[in-house]
Amino acid sequence: MKDFWSIVKRYVNPYKGYLGGSVLLNILSAVFNVFSFSLLIPILQILFNINEMHYEFIPWDSTAAGFKDIAVNNLYWFVTGMMDKWGAGNVLLLLCLTLSLLTAIKTACYFGSTAVMVPIRTGIVKDLRMELYNKILALPLGYFSQERKGDIIARMSGDAQEVETSITAALDMLIKNPILIIFYVATLIAISWQLTVFVLVFAPAMIWLMGFIGRKLRRQSSEAQLLWSDTMSQVEETLGGLRIIKAFLAEKKMSRRFDAVTGAMKDKNSRVATRQAMAHPVSEFMGTVMIAIVLWFGGTLILGDRAVIDAPTFIFYMVMLYNIIQPIKEFSKAAYGIPKGLASMARIDAILDAPNPIEEAPSPKPLKEFRDKIEFRGVSFHYEDGREVLHNIDLTVPKGKTVAIVGASGSGKSTLVDLIPRFYDVSSGGVFIDGVDIREVSIRDLRALMGNVNQESILFNDSIFNNIAFGVEQSDRTSVEAAAKVANAHEFIMEKEEGYDTNIGDRGVKLSGGQRQRISIARAILKNPPILILDEATASLDTESERSVQDALDKLMASRTTIAIAHRLSTIKGADEIIVLDEGRIVERGRHEKLLALGGYYKKLYDMQSL
Repeated sequence: MKDFWSIVKRYVNPYKGYLGGSVLLNILSAVFNVFSFSLLIPILQILFNINEMHYEFIPWDSTAAGFKDIAVNNLYWFVTGMMDKWGAGNVLLLLCLTLSLLTAIKTACYFGSTAVMVPIRTGIVKDLRMELYNKILALPLGYFSQERKGDIIARMSGDAQEVETSITAALDMLIKNPILIIFYVATLIAISWQLTVFVLVFAPAMIWLMGFIGRKLRRQSSEAQLLWSDTMSQVEETLGGLRIIKAFLAEKKMSRRFDAVTGAMKDKNSRVATRQAMAHPVSEFMGTVMIAIVLWFGGTLILGDRAVIDAPTFIFYMVMLYNIIQPIKEFSKAAYGIPKGLASMARIDAILDAPNPIEEAPSPKPLKEFRDKIEFRGVSFHYEDGREVLHNIDLTVPKGKTVAIVGASGSGKSTLVDLIPRFYDVSSGGVFIDGVDIREVSIRDLRALMGNVNQESILFNDSIFNNIAFGVEQSDRTSVEAAAKVANAHEFIMEKEEGYDTNIGDRGVKLSGGQRQRISIARAILKNPPILILDEATASLDTESERSVQDALDKLMASRTTIAIAHRLSTIKGADEIIVLDEGRIVERGRHEKLLALGGYYKKLYDMQSL
């Protein structure tokens, strides 16, 4: 329960006003329910004419009897007086109408108490998903290299929904059910404390049974949610790899994989659902057993020589006792729902509590412009598993210059570039801009100075206009078109039926590779950053597309500080300096002609590409 209370404190606090309304309405519902059913006693008295006693009014301040006895006596006195005046039939009609009115008020209060919980239920899942989404945005790129996207999607969808359902059920349990139970138990004690003590003997057995089943359910729920993540991961992988699946005739193989994980999930969910289905029958059986025993015990009290309760009052007692069973049933449902929600919350907290090594400086230094140079001073980097990627890198990128980074796959090129915008932090050494360690400035200010064009064009399922204007506030059509023209994209955009309003589909699937890349370049041009990072921006293009994209890149690079990862060495011949990396170390550096003259690693790469 400690875990549950922590969830309640985290997410229910903004909705305390709704909780107060729910408490008030539930109290009113319980009060009107008790008073409405109390009318059964005089109704039964009239119907069966089983009370021949004569009642006289007792003053309310009298000390001759207790308040309960005075209230019962005066109620009977009032009813019998009306019967003498208006007749039994008319009084019966009046009592039935009063019963209906009180029941209408009770059900209205009950509906209101449920309705005010709706903003809490919907608000909690919205807040939870927003917190999870913002955490995903804040986590470094390295976190997602170790996690499956399908698993994260499953946690944001199914797990968040399960937490919502669990908390809502628990809030009902903690607000509505205790109020009802308290009022009903108080009424039962007021009617007959002997019977009530007898009934309460059986409550611990029911609570223990529900807790036993609930503990097993939580473990199985966690396993079921893990299998749901596997399912979502396979769906995500399938959608992303349909071309390869079809090309390699792997449909049956993928189908078998999916069938295996969904089959396992079906078996696990079946066991969870079976245990959940036990909630109603178990509580129904326990309630019926309790009713039967109470009927027997109460009957002996009525039939005995010294009856402590009359028949109409006993029937009222049984009605109230039956009413208390429903809140107990809801307790049992919540007892199963809470463990499922806690299991899902544990999976969500694995993301929310994930440490973020990319920390903001407590008092960041201002960095509003780039004036001089970027420096790598003794930079080394290794991943969490200890595998070293970069070793003792010293590099200076003067303002306005173009530095190209080349090397074989796995040599550390992309990692080196990712250190500049702090997608990762150095393990030792430091990266400096204008002499200031980038860890001492605001991440937002740092990345505002940079524009990225990657090998894989990262576009969104939106219009061309919104993709170009992405991240640039208050962009107008004129500036977007101007950026597209510089990027050699305006012409093909205008050939589209809807022009800049054309939706490009998921990841820009409706565009060719060259068109996608030119949209990315237009986006960088519109941002107009002083520092440009190119990560093999033309590596995946055909010759004709590369020519158009390279022309756009040349325009983009003009008068900017550029750091370019190059796969095709022919594209970086004019770089001011070329850095050659091998196994995380700089092995050669210089201009194109100088490196060729050295006859070393760079010339080997160049000759291989020439062949």
